[in-house]
Amino acid sequence: MKSFTYERARTPEAAAASAGRAPHARFIAGGTNLVDLMKIEVETPAHLIDVNGLGLDRIEPAADGGLRIGALVRNTDLASDERVRRDYAVLSRAILAGASGQIRNRATTAGNLLQRTRCPYYYDTNQPCNKRAPGSGCSAIGGVTRQLAVIGGSDTCIATHPSDMAVAMRLLDAKVETLRADSTTRVIPIADFYRLPGNSPHIDTNLEPGELITGVTLPKPIGGRHFYRKVRDRASFAFALVSVGAIVQPDGGGRVALGGVAHQPWRIEAAEAEMAAGAARVTDRLLADARPTAENAFKLTLAQRILSSILAQARA
Repeated sequence: MKSFTYERARTPEAAAASAGRAPHARFIAGGTNLVDLMKIEVETPAHLIDVNGLGLDRIEPAADGGLRIGALVRNTDLASDERVRRDYAVLSRAILAGASGQIRNRATTAGNLLQRTRCPYYYDTNQPCNKRAPGSGCSAIGGVTRQLAVIGGSDTCIATHPSDMAVAMRLLDAKVETLRADSTTRVIPIADFYRLPGNSPHIDTNLEPGELITGVTLPKPIGGRHFYRKVRDRASFAFALVSVGAIVQPDGGGRVALGGVAHQPWRIEAAEAEMAAGAARVTDRLLADARPTAENAFKLTLAQRILSSILAQARA
C-alpha cells in the first residue's frame, strides 16, 4: 500500500472543501471496497478524508411522502428499517442479497453506490485495464467474459457494476443529493448518476471531482409486489451473474431493472409497457441492443427466466 495522508472531517462542507483542494483525495467511511483496492495498489489516493463523523446517518421522512437516507446509513440499518421493509421491500431484499452480514454492518449507502467493478482484470495489476489505467487497453475483451457485460459496453470496457442496492435504487427512481467543494448542492436522478463506459471507462459516475454524496431520497411509495432475485455462482458473498429487481402491480404492469449485465443498473422504461405480455416480451426489448460473447450469452436467457419466475409468483 502506498503512503497517504489522512484527516477526519467535522462537517460536510469541510469534507467537500478539503477534497476540492486535494485532487487525488478520496472520501472513506466503511472502506469495505476502497481499502481492499488500496492494498493491491489499484487505488492509490494521496489523501483520505474520513467522513464518518458528519452525522449523515439518519433515515428520515421526506416532505413529499418519501424517505431520505443519509449517505452514512449502514447497509444493515437500511435493510432492517421498518419503513424500508414495508414500503420499499425491493431495496431491503437487494441489500440482504449482497456481501455478508459483517460487511453490511460497515458498508454505507453512498459507498455501496460508488463501489468499483469486480472485473477480474481490473483487480489484476499485471493486465491492461482501461478502467484502472486509461488508454492501456481492455484485457477482458477477448479474455474470460463469463461474468462481464452483455449490454451497454464499448470497445474500451465490458465491466459490470457490482451493486445490488443500486439496482433497487434505479427501480425506485431514487435521487442522489450531493455537496460540491464550493458548498453548492445538487440533486442527481439515479437514472443520470451512472455513466456507460464509452471512451472513458475509468469514470463511473457523473459526480464532479471532490463532490460528496450527502444522501439519497426515495419518492413516495408506489405499492405493488416487490421482488429481488440474484443468480450467482455460489450462495453467498458472490456477485450477480444476473439479478432482477421487479415491482409488479395488480393490473399486471410494473417496473424491471437488471444487475450483472451492464456497466450500470440496467432499466429501460419503455420495456415495462410489455409487462402484461410476459417476460419474453419485456427482456427482448430490455436487452435488444445486447452484444454478448459466447461465454456470457446465457445471461440473456437467464434474465428472461428469472423475470418469468417473478411474474408467475406475482400472478399466482
